Amino acid sequence: MRTLPAIALLALLPAPLFAQHEGHDMPDHDGHAMEQPADPHAGHAMPGMTESPSPPQSGPPPEAFAGPDHAADTLFPPGEMAVTREELRRHQGGQSHRFFGVDRLEAQIANGEDGYLWESNAWFGGDLDRLWIKTEGEGEFGGSVEEAEVQALWSHAIGPWFDLQTGIRYDIRPSPDRAQAVIGVQGLAPYFFEIDAAAFFSTEGDITARFEAEYDQRITQSLILQPRIELGLAAQDITEHGIGAGLTGLELGVRLRYEITPQFAPYIGTEWQRQFGDTADFTRAAGGDADRWVWVMGVKFWF
Repeated sequence: MRTLPAIALLALLPAPLFAQHEGHDMPDHDGHAMEQPADPHAGHAMPGMTESPSPPQSGPPPEAFAGPDHAADTLFPPGEMAVTREELRRHQGGQSHRFFGVDRLEAQIANGEDGYLWESNAWFGGDLDRLWIKTEGEGEFGGSVEEAEVQALWSHAIGPWFDLQTGIRYDIRPSPDRAQAVIGVQGLAPYFFEIDAAAFFSTEGDITARFEAEYDQRITQSLILQPRIELGLAAQDITEHGIGAGLTGLELGVRLRYEITPQFAPYIGTEWQRQFGDTADFTRAAGGDADRWVWVMGVKFWF
């Protein structure tokens, strides 16, 4: 019987058998893998096959800018839609707010010099520009007001944390009354220190400055400990008001308040009040105490 050639035997094998070895190297007679010839059509497009087109690189078609700026104007009267858009803008970031608060309304108890003090603020405006009204003063129980001032300031945000403030301050007491120009900054320093610093230029040519800083340390959600410091400075002696040049005074205190509600909080505390230089001499000459401790009790509220 004649032996069939090897090629003929391979032709008789079923196709699935070849599929099992597709992509594998076939061994030679010595058992070594044989390299398969490269496909001459690899990397070439076959007839009837097309490559995917690349996405267009041009901008939006000109028709996209042919219509009105606001599509709603094609359905509703443009004048009414303009009013509606302005109303929406005000309620979504352009609206105005108002605030009134009393930071300190307190009695100060000292040896034979019991008195009272107030400090309050109000403002009206938006996120960037506001009108501020500040007032503060003090006096002795049973006597007249010794010091009182009112400030009207324009406040403009110079960053996310600080406002630049400028305007007018009017001193009602002590006499004689006088007006002063104001420029300063107010805001929240790193670590949540509230800062209020301002310089004052009076109509008489006097220059003074004041720096205040306070910090709210929450002990609980309702109990808050607040350290506070205030410094006063003057560029020259102002004898009619009992103020000497240089560092005029220091107030260093701590107050513990309890928020019955976030809008209403009574407090107690203590404060060291010290005057320096000629200011201390003027106070002693008038029969006052230039270095004293006082106990304070009062209330803070806002609405």
